[in-house]
Amino acid sequence: MSSQSLFSLKDEVAVVTGGAQGLGEQMAIGLAEAGAHVVIADLNLDSAKKVAQSLEKYGAKTMAVHVDVTQKPLVENMVDEIVKKFQKIDILVTSAGVGQWVPAVDMPESDWKRVMDINLNGTFFCCQSVGKKMIEKKKGSIVTISSMSCLIVNTPQCQSHYNTSKGGVIMLTKSLASEWAPYGVRVNSIAPGYMKTQLVADLLLEYPEYAEAWTKLVPFGRFGKPEEMKGPCVFLASNASSFVTGSVVVMDGGYTCLLYTSDAADDLLCVDLGGRRILKKKNNNILLSKALYV
Repeated sequence: MSSQSLFSLKDEVAVVTGGAQGLGEQMAIGLAEAGAHVVIADLNLDSAKKVAQSLEKYGAKTMAVHVDVTQKPLVENMVDEIVKKFQKIDILVTSAGVGQWVPAVDMPESDWKRVMDINLNGTFFCCQSVGKKMIEKKKGSIVTISSMSCLIVNTPQCQSHYNTSKGGVIMLTKSLASEWAPYGVRVNSIAPGYMKTQLVADLLLEYPEYAEAWTKLVPFGRFGKPEEMKGPCVFLASNASSFVTGSVVVMDGGYTCLLYTSDAADDLLCVDLGGRRILKKKNNNILLSKALYV
């Protein structure tokens, strides 16, 4: 088999949760470009339909399905619906997720549960339901989406629930990889760093100082581009990674391998006012004072 053919996903069936926007959409494009038929599973069905339709230009058969990954019965129904149409699922990418900034001491129970429910429970429900089908076929590749936040603590924002949930995704990935290897099912994870999705780009237009604080901690000195997720995703989904399982591909521009003090980060103060997270410059200009969901 040639090295080029190792990356081919021709006639494979891929499911991307959270595929209607951002990183999930870009990974769905990459899978379609590699020859896969792609199912976009998302809470926003209208957006999922638009993305699915856009993938048809690559010659892919597509499908859009509504799913709330926190509801196990809905996840199981989604899987049954997909298998009914395509007879199989070869690839699963669990891109549905949410983030938020809030100090741990002030965090409402509902915030903790919401982030854990979507990021960790949702990933498990999808892996479990799709994994059963893959085990039956003795074949499959699952790509979970974790974060560099499972390896380090981000600064200066407080996001203990997000970091914990993504750390759980890593251990879930390794545990499933060990359990399911005898059945020919591989489970790996991509851990992105700061990626310039449209949501982040809009935020940084309003708060350019924050971009400097983050990118000065990245050896490459820039944000990741959402389309840069396509390569690692296709690699882990394809036969090019046939002996790779339980691994974490960290794509963070070097953030987690070289942490150093930057003037930009040092120039930020983190204070709590009435239980609200406020990031300020040392000259007392408020930099950011709202929750961020990604």
